[in-house]
Amino acid sequence: MVYSSLLYIYGFLPTALLLYYISPKKLREIVLLLLSMLFCGMISLYFLFFISVFTLVNFFCTRLIKKMRNNEKLAAIPLTLGITFDLLALFSFRTAYFSWLHNLIRAPESFYPIGISFFALSSIGTMIDVYKGRVKADIRIIKFTLYIIFFPKLLMGPLLRYDSFSRIINKRRSSLSGIGVGMTIFVKGFAKKVIAADNLYMLYRTVHSENVGDISAATAWLGIIAYVFCLYFNLSGIADMGTGAAYCFGIKMPQSFNYPLLSARIKYFASRWQSQVVQWFRRYITKPLYNICHKKWTREIIFVCGWALFMFWYTFDINGLICGIILGIFIIIEARLRESQKMDFTGIFYTFLVVILCAVFLSGNSPSYSVRYLFAMIGANGDFVDSQCFYLLKSYIVLILLAMYASTDLFRNLMVRTGKSKIKVCLTLVSPLMVIILLIICTALISYSGSSETLLMKL
Repeated sequence: MVYSSLLYIYGFLPTALLLYYISPKKLREIVLLLLSMLFCGMISLYFLFFISVFTLVNFFCTRLIKKMRNNEKLAAIPLTLGITFDLLALFSFRTAYFSWLHNLIRAPESFYPIGISFFALSSIGTMIDVYKGRVKADIRIIKFTLYIIFFPKLLMGPLLRYDSFSRIINKRRSSLSGIGVGMTIFVKGFAKKVIAADNLYMLYRTVHSENVGDISAATAWLGIIAYVFCLYFNLSGIADMGTGAAYCFGIKMPQSFNYPLLSARIKYFASRWQSQVVQWFRRYITKPLYNICHKKWTREIIFVCGWALFMFWYTFDINGLICGIILGIFIIIEARLRESQKMDFTGIFYTFLVVILCAVFLSGNSPSYSVRYLFAMIGANGDFVDSQCFYLLKSYIVLILLAMYASTDLFRNLMVRTGKSKIKVCLTLVSPLMVIILLIICTALISYSGSSETLLMKL
């Protein structure tokens, strides 16, 4: 079960809200935990078993680290064991190199613990924070388990630190207006996923299914642009659905995506794309290494390696590493050129070109395929435009233009600038109707197709 399934939208979520709000306030944290366990069980019973064992192992390692903090060498033992356990679990399901571990735990052949990339990093970060003394709050098993398996953040984050999540849970405020805001955010994410991502995925798959040596330059560009927008709307849509669902329970989680596409600078794009994950790699990997390496060139190498690891986290293959290296190098180049005042032209154009270049490797099956796709984009196949390009452009041009507009914050800025004008009042009045219409359209599309599963990568 995923957020975009009709079972979740019309069955699980309304029932969960009803049970939550009729429960006594003192028991609502436990109710959220039980609902999250039910959600995991509805994905599969094996998944519930797996994530329960995963949570218990990490909880006991964290408690041991906390008790042994006075002796750093002794505390390092459960820290090392816990991190090793989490990394083995992560790599066993994200790569083929640890398939023996998959067989050892007798997991079903098709089993995949969805969200493992997030809850593995969450538990590793928590153990490090406890070891360093950054987490001062009591680590109780109910709250820790909820931190790992809380269903609105299970699939797509946000990747929060334990103390941040604990504060958010403690400050939750339930209200009817909160449910209204939460459902608005949820339906917006639902529309991103079903209307934008699903249809753009069809365009991407149409181009990707062709022989890379036969497609024209224009078709290659169309395909990779579709991939970029599809990936953004897919991931941000799921993230918005999770954030909106949490808001309905009075839990205000931060957004993961802050309109990164069409940013004016590469560094802006990098900081706005799944920002909590970027901060995790900066906090636990690059920053500690910065403290022991003081030369500029060594810090730049660490910086590039940090981005390589971040993009590797997406794909767990060499293409992800190459994508991260490219992104890190271009961020450094941009910083140096701006220091020398050699970049006076708008950055939206070159930023999008760098994003496209990274996407070619992120979407490719192998480095050789990605290189051949790059050659196709510059017309190395001998064709710059063909009939397929005109057909696809005619079919998808309106969707692409709408996607470009929806990926910016132009509408949000318009609402801010209108202040208390009649335009804003009218938009406020019609927004509930627009939300209902979007929900009906998305429901109809899923009912017609039967599902909405266009995840380009397992997280």
